[in-house]
This record gives sequence, C-alpha cells and structure tokens, in this order.
Amino acid sequence: MSFSSMSKQQVLDTGDGEGEEVMELIPGLPEDVAEKCLLHLPFLYHRLFRTVSSTWNRFLTDAPAKPLLFPPAAAGPGAGTAATGSVSFSLPFLFAFAFDPVSRRLQCQALDPFSRRWLLLPPVPGGGAAAGSFAVVGLPRRGEIYVIGGVEEGGSDKAVTSVAVYSAARNGWEEAASMRTPRGYMAAGEVGGRVVVAGEDGEAEVFDPEAGRWSPAAPRRGAAVARYDAAAAGGKLYVTEGWAWPFERAPRGAVYDAAADSWCEMARGMREGWTGSCAVAGGRMYIVAEYGEWRLKRYDEGRDEWRMVAGSGVPPEVRRPHVVAGEVGEVAGGRRRIYVVGAGLDVAVGTVSAAAAATAAPGVEEEVVEWEVVKGPGEFAGLAPCNAQVLYA
Repeated sequence: MSFSSMSKQQVLDTGDGEGEEVMELIPGLPEDVAEKCLLHLPFLYHRLFRTVSSTWNRFLTDAPAKPLLFPPAAAGPGAGTAATGSVSFSLPFLFAFAFDPVSRRLQCQALDPFSRRWLLLPPVPGGGAAAGSFAVVGLPRRGEIYVIGGVEEGGSDKAVTSVAVYSAARNGWEEAASMRTPRGYMAAGEVGGRVVVAGEDGEAEVFDPEAGRWSPAAPRRGAAVARYDAAAAGGKLYVTEGWAWPFERAPRGAVYDAAADSWCEMARGMREGWTGSCAVAGGRMYIVAEYGEWRLKRYDEGRDEWRMVAGSGVPPEVRRPHVVAGEVGEVAGGRRRIYVVGAGLDVAVGTVSAAAAATAAPGVEEEVVEWEVVKGPGEFAGLAPCNAQVLYA
C-alpha cells in the first residue's frame, strides 16, 4: 500500500468521516512514482520540504509509512545479511571527516549518492583534538555520528572525555554524555546498536544512545594493544595493533563480544593478515591493503584467512591517505559497496559481487570488485581525510 493510500485509510479510520482531505504527493503523478521522487530529496533540506504541504510533511516524518532499504546486521564477520529490519526510509550518504592543513580545523562533508556533490555540514563542536586522536562511530540505523574523546592539539597530550553527536534528521550537532574516563587514540565501533570504546590499556566502556549514558565494560587482560585499526561486525569489536617494523613479532589482536561482555584473543589468521584499513559491508569484513596496488581482501571466518578479491586495486588517482567505509546492507543483486576516500576527498566506490562460478574453487565463494572514481572539487585539494562513515539519511 502506498503512502497516500495509507493516509487516506487513516482518515477513514477516524470514524467521523470529517477528516482532512489527503492530497496527492505530486499532482498528476502516480503515487508510487511520486514517492520515489521524494526519496531523492537531499536530507539537509527536509525541514524546508516539510513546509511545502501537509502531505509532504507527513511523508517525511511518518516513519511507519516509509519503505525499508537495508536489513539488520548479519550474525558474523563473514556472513551475509539477514531478514529485513525496521528502519526509516533513507539513502546511503558518505560522510567524510577531513583536516584542512592550513587552518588545522576539522571539516565534515556528506556526499550525495545521486548528484555526487559534496554537502558541507555544520562544524563539529570543539573540533580542537589532534588529527587521528579521536574516535568516530556511526550508528547508521539512527542516522547519527559520534565524535568521541581525543587529545588536545598543541602538544599537551591531555586526553578529553567530550562526546559530540551529529543527527542527520536535524542536520546539527549537540553534546552527548561525556565518557567516564578521558581517552585518546582509542578503538571504537558500533556493537549491537551501542558505542564501544577501548583504550590501549584494556579499559573499555559502552554508550547506550537510548539511555544516554556510559557504563563500564569488561576490561581486556594481558599486554597492551596499540590501535592500528578496528572494526565492528556480528556483535563484536575487533582491535588490531598491526605489523610494526622490523616485523620481529606477530601483531596482537583482541575481540570484544558484547553479548558476553568479554574479551578474547583474535584468531591468528585474522590478526596476521590484517594489513590495511577495514570496512564492513553487507556483514562482511574487507580490508584495503596499504601496500602494493591497494588490493581488496575479505575475511573468511571458516578458514581464518583473508582472501584476495578479484579485480584491480584502488585506482591510483585516489591518493593516500585512505580512509574506508562500507554500506551496512547489500545493494541490488546481493552486491556490497565500499568507499575509499583519499586526499582531496577523491572517492573510489567499489562494488563487490560474486565471481563467476567457473573461476571459484570448490566450496569457496570468490568475489570480484569494480571501481568507480568520484573526483573531489578543486577547492578540496588540500584536505586530508581522517575518517569516513555511511549513514542512511
């Protein structure tokens, strides 16, 4: 049933027959076509579009009437997606955080998936943390991004507890509850709809966005694990310190299980093969290798190994430094989408699909990636990305 039909039914259900007449979304267009048109409205201007008519206002605010565009997270790092979940109507926008090398100010931009234009967002409150010292966590289903902690710029090495949250629905920032402990250079990710942060010392805490408060999580025991990269998938947060010169010791890695509130050692194949930045797309973990041709690899949990994805590496015109992000759900045809943001906010959009059956080994699912490059505007030439997230806005 279309939105307009549902609205008319709601009027009839009032019982008095005197409800407000429901007008067409776009006069002269079939309802399903009009709804698809409204899905293309940039989220930054939804507040303005709600003033067009009462029907547009209801369509843009009535969540139960909006179509579902992506399913809930899968059960494990190598699994596919599960049944469709309940989320508001939305489109995947790529949010990139970048530093201006001259002003040293943090910027946040959003890439419109249709026009391929970047939209400048309001400045992050504070924004004075040293590059790379703060954590950024997106909650795609809530349309929120959290900027957490960090170390004050200027050489003081003073960690902070502050947390700022961006809401795509409001296109604005506000302060959230501060962490219990000052932290910088921490690992962080979304696990089960909550934000988990973990310091190098093993201390961790969890933020519940519904309750708006932080609570302690089980500490990780053992030697310190410096953050090289981290990823959240299948209800777990994966933290690795990566390989370090002169490569005399295998890297350490740890895994936090939110359901059990416990830590365990990362599987050997995962930590030894984790040689780049990780993005989770469609429930699967991929890394963009930081050496050679910047090839894409996928983690196979059953075999405990990173398997090379067929196709070329990240196009060379997308220059380092790279930050990566993935879409939560699958796109049409069971494919998965990964974004690699480079210097100047040039973006390589990778679409991963199943490889032809003839090229796959028996019992092994092989994949292939195809890349498309979206060039950043000339005025972004000096921007250096430090994080990327995908929100459904």
